[in-house]
Amino acid sequence: MILLLFIFVLAIFLGLELITKVPSQLHTPLMSGSNAISGITIVGALIAAGVGGGLETILGTLAVIFATINVVGGYLVTDRMLGMFRVGKKE
Repeated sequence: MILLLFIFVLAIFLGLELITKVPSQLHTPLMSGSNAISGITIVGALIAAGVGGGLETILGTLAVIFATINVVGGYLVTDRMLGMFRVGKKE
């Protein structure tokens, strides 16, 4: 359990370091890629929510909720960023 916690904390620091170094031109393609990964996360979370009882179901349900929020938010941000490049769009 401690090893898993250590890997999780390491992943947080690595993710923050990588995100701060990404140039703004790459944000839209990376957002699309992360949306695809979050879609895979939703499938895994659905499996986890249906396998066990009690704690597994609760954690799986929370994972489904958070991954869904991430996917929807990512698509909204990507659409807004792409909308900035559309020619002739009036707001």
